[in-house]
Amino acid sequence: MVVRGVAPTTFVLLRATSHTHDVILIGQGLAGTVLSTTLRQRGLHVAVFDVPQEGRASEVAAGLVNPVSLRRTVLTWRASEMLAIAGAFYRDLGLQYDQVFWHPMPLVAVFPTAQEAGIWQLRTKEADTGRFVRMDTVPHPALDALPQPYGRGIIDRCAWVDVSGLLAAHRRELRTSDGLREQQVKAEDIVRYEDGIAVYGAVAPLLVHCAGPFAEVHGLVPVKGEGLTVRIPGLELDRIVHRGVFLLPMGNEVYRVGATFKWDDVWSGPSEEARHYLLDRTERLAEREVEVLDHWCGVRPASKDRRPLLGHIGPHEVVFNGLGSRGVVLAPWCAQHLCAHLFEGKELDEEVRVGRFAQ
Repeated sequence: MVVRGVAPTTFVLLRATSHTHDVILIGQGLAGTVLSTTLRQRGLHVAVFDVPQEGRASEVAAGLVNPVSLRRTVLTWRASEMLAIAGAFYRDLGLQYDQVFWHPMPLVAVFPTAQEAGIWQLRTKEADTGRFVRMDTVPHPALDALPQPYGRGIIDRCAWVDVSGLLAAHRRELRTSDGLREQQVKAEDIVRYEDGIAVYGAVAPLLVHCAGPFAEVHGLVPVKGEGLTVRIPGLELDRIVHRGVFLLPMGNEVYRVGATFKWDDVWSGPSEEARHYLLDRTERLAEREVEVLDHWCGVRPASKDRRPLLGHIGPHEVVFNGLGSRGVVLAPWCAQHLCAHLFEGKELDEEVRVGRFAQ
């Protein structure tokens, strides 16, 4: 197991009484924010080291929460459990910060073919998927104006999370409580002792790496994603719409559009190819003039089997990574699951253990 920025293990005798924190955490993207929040909710003293890095997907994430895979019209992994935990987590955090992070909003799927419409119809009759999806035949002026020769379906239990707002609010809270160290942590800055870890004077029995796509962990797959922020005059939707791309309404005829997936050359920044693809799909879906306001790009920390990467990589080091494109809904469950493992002795689910890819 290798994590970027981690030097070969060297042990030095250290007394536990010299610990300054319960946990040191490196990285304050979505994973780091959710995990540090969960740790602090347990009453733990946490030091977070973070310097925002270009390309971090958390900075531009649209924050969509959708329990159904639209490619196959099947439920995503542990959909009901993840959705319930995520909703409660972000709503509670919104109350804490006096902001709204969790925005419930139905998702409408416009069927591109008669075959996909038929599959959706079948899924509505299944015991599990049928609890989430239904055909959408209710008149809706804005939706009815979109081209949809094969009809549309709807997923009521969707939402979007204001990820950038969440990260900013948590960063302010960390600064206020002296929990944030705005320092880049390099390999030589990490000192491993017999009973803990030290980083720039912070000493704790546990270090958690939340480096996202910047880490080097067996099984981690960086995936580039691009999107647009657009204005579509005359289109006033009050729900997410998907046909090839998603349209997420932000108000005042402004939408976020996404997203692409690219597995090679992931650090190359925004591309004209992706811009053209997204704009073309948006114009086909809306059949209106589309004005591009912004073109954004980030690298997601995915995994080979699309499951999170959690667990120990050393005596006092843990990784929290691999959340991928569904990080918003996965992160709260993963944080709770990892904390139960670390502090209550509960076994990690085999599907998320980082060791499953170890060589």
